[in-house]
Amino acid sequence: LWWAFGLPARASFDQVPFILLGGLANDSVELVYLLAPFSLFRLLMPVGIAGHQLYRRLAGLMFFLVLFGMLYLASAEYFFFDEFDSRFNLVAVDYLIYPHEVLVNIWDSYPVLQVILVMLVLAGLLYRWSWRHLDAGLAKPDRFLDRGKAFAAHALLIALAGFGFSTNTLAYSANRVSNQISANGISSLFQAFITNDLDYTQHYRTIADDQAFTLVRESLATGGGDFVAPDLRNINRSFAENSAGLGKMNVVVIVEESLGAGYVGAYGDRRQLTPNFDRLTQSGLLFRNAFATGTRTVRGLEAISTSFPPIPSESIVKRPGSEGIANWGRVMAENGYHSSFLYGGYGYFDNMNHFFSSNGFAISDRSDIPDPTFANIWGVCDEDLFRHAMDYFDGIHQQGKPFFSIIMTTSNHKPYTFPEGIEGVPPKGGGRSAGIRYADHALGRLMAMAPEHDWYDNTLFVVVADHDARVYGRAQVPVERYRIPLLFYAPGKLPAGTVEGITSQMDIAPTVLSLLGFSYTAPFYGQNVLNPVGGNHPLLLNHNHDVAYIDGARMVVLGLQGATDFFRYHADTDALEPVEEDSELADRAAAHCQTAFELFKSHRYE
Repeated sequence: LWWAFGLPARASFDQVPFILLGGLANDSVELVYLLAPFSLFRLLMPVGIAGHQLYRRLAGLMFFLVLFGMLYLASAEYFFFDEFDSRFNLVAVDYLIYPHEVLVNIWDSYPVLQVILVMLVLAGLLYRWSWRHLDAGLAKPDRFLDRGKAFAAHALLIALAGFGFSTNTLAYSANRVSNQISANGISSLFQAFITNDLDYTQHYRTIADDQAFTLVRESLATGGGDFVAPDLRNINRSFAENSAGLGKMNVVVIVEESLGAGYVGAYGDRRQLTPNFDRLTQSGLLFRNAFATGTRTVRGLEAISTSFPPIPSESIVKRPGSEGIANWGRVMAENGYHSSFLYGGYGYFDNMNHFFSSNGFAISDRSDIPDPTFANIWGVCDEDLFRHAMDYFDGIHQQGKPFFSIIMTTSNHKPYTFPEGIEGVPPKGGGRSAGIRYADHALGRLMAMAPEHDWYDNTLFVVVADHDARVYGRAQVPVERYRIPLLFYAPGKLPAGTVEGITSQMDIAPTVLSLLGFSYTAPFYGQNVLNPVGGNHPLLLNHNHDVAYIDGARMVVLGLQGATDFFRYHADTDALEPVEEDSELADRAAAHCQTAFELFKSHRYE
């Protein structure tokens, strides 16, 4: 892991001894837990079966399976690290929740059979070398008293480990990747599992509730609008109608899977992977400094649809109690729109269908596309999804209603398989660059066919990514890996141009609503970034269990057990420079997460 991922992340050779020693300690502590079931079995095992041949054969089989399982898990950790620059984390928990999609994706994306065969051979060799020593020990019928003493000693070790050692105890380095390499993957997975739905107030920095809501209201007030109530805990703002706005245009938000700005020509990439998007920017409004709030699709959908901060650790799209909350679709419905969520896969994945349907959106997913030209485990190809979307919009348009729709694509994702016959896009084996090329190709096809439809001339397209393709880097929160493309496109309605200001996915809904000129009331945390008066646009970025809050060049990272780390963010080099404590910044960061969590849990984000 150090050779493959540590060196590129500047984990120098002199860190290797510390990585290995830390890893040995982490693995030894985890071994105390992993051996607990066997220790209990030895305590309760009747003396008479110790030397029985059947027992010894069963024990040998179990030992072989354990060897194979741990070797296979080690190889899985390598491939996971290659994708996520991390030991098993919250993503791995999601993998366990949705085994069908994930297992098929893994089978299609990785050399699973070859790895299994290699690990079977290695397990066999280890078994042959070590089993005779273990077998000799198992055959000795120890007295119950002796076994009881051994079990008591083991139980004491478990207690000491539980009270004095956590997954991150030995995270000594300022280099995040070094800490991840030194960690134990099983321990990391277990930590992710038990912290999948955290209560913010119990695990992170907090301040007095009144102070938290006061700070948030001060921040939101700079973006305009009037608070509807003097109650500090009501952050709903009312925005007046703007007769100079674009009016009741259709709004189509195209959420591109894993399309980081680093792959897009308009943002400086020279590989010419996105010629269609680049061409659209010549007639659209391009946001040069747009950022995702997280590293998962549900984070992007959360921020875009609800303008809600990325509270750790799980998105509200997947949390219980997300029904009937404030969201962009409901605001549009109040203005006479038909709101919908269109997805190329099956929307039960990541709880998307339940979330959107329980918040006023009509749902249309893979189930409504019976004869796709191409599909893989994640869903139909983007071209099929876009054709379905245009048919769907035709139906709504014929009813005489304007429409608002969020379209979530799937094609730019492992196993990176695509329809045949597309120039520069091999049907399989092309990897991430092929995924980017195909996503751009499908977007170009959509924009070529859309003008043939009656609703096109009165439609605002928003093209944005859910997150970058891969979040990697040695920084505690690698900010540059959150940069995504964002384009507003409505030729003849919206002048072309660029926006240089910092923009979060949370800001998209307030900005579009302001462009349209609608009057509305909502508790959105995002701001209209086109507001000429300006305002405070802090960035909030979720990274596994951490949340970074960036205000200009100042940055604080809120971590578990109330941890706070402070940095100066150098945007030109994407470097984080550790600085002294900034309690005012930490309070503002805590205020945003704390109030958002409180409003969500009490069902007052409405």
